[in-house]
Amino acid sequence: MTTHPSTPAGPLRVVTVDDEPLARDCIRLALAREPGWAIVAECPGGRAAAGAIEREAPDLVFLHVQMPGMDGFGVIERVGPERMPATIFVTAFEEHALRAFQVHALDYLLKPFGDDRFRQALEHARRRIHTERQGELGQRLEALLREVQGRHPAATRPAPAAGPAPYATWLTVSAQNRTQFLAVGEVDWLEADGKYVRLHAGGRTHLIRGTLAATAERLDPAHFVRIHRGTVVNVARIREVQPWMGGDHLAILRDGTKLRVSRTCRGALLRPDL
Repeated sequence: MTTHPSTPAGPLRVVTVDDEPLARDCIRLALAREPGWAIVAECPGGRAAAGAIEREAPDLVFLHVQMPGMDGFGVIERVGPERMPATIFVTAFEEHALRAFQVHALDYLLKPFGDDRFRQALEHARRRIHTERQGELGQRLEALLREVQGRHPAATRPAPAAGPAPYATWLTVSAQNRTQFLAVGEVDWLEADGKYVRLHAGGRTHLIRGTLAATAERLDPAHFVRIHRGTVVNVARIREVQPWMGGDHLAILRDGTKLRVSRTCRGALLRPDL
């Protein structure tokens, strides 16, 4: 990682990470009112953030947790907990889910946040930067990842590695103003729904923002296969595949759901390695 040590007289360097432009604007404006800080990079997603953190070596990162593609936890894994700077998580998690951050002494901002809460988090970060060793922060981040992953023991993230980001092992879904963790292995099938993706899991449905193509890229192709332009299925949920009409097939899931398999996608579903 390139180092850019801050001098006592110089401002502390900040990277902001959020997929919502308005959220990045809010942090930029709030930070402009506080002396001693300078934003060196604003990142719209996790992959850009990981590169900016490694390139700029900031003193502080405002890190949004829920993002399409690589989320906030994925950024930590890519960079490495031991190499992460002081971190303020920005999140819309429901109150009880924030316990993970509180237990591991990692500060957070709950959207929407006010000026007083922002200053409190910023001052907390300033003290940590000046008094704490980064090794201690790394241990806290590692403990946070273990706790989040431990909520779904069957869905543990693979170890970080150079190259492409690991496939997602859990997704965050919103329901009644709450954010919930959903293990990828619990998903039966997914379908495109305008600007959203509808997840079907155990008889329940959830909406997540984004396209089906982008969501499918996060899923392990050994387990999730596109069977139609607007449908991706968890192959472990398929009971049988039957011929239908016009060269298409029907995938019949274990709960009786019938999904059309287009002839152009049939080969991917019926390939011998599945």
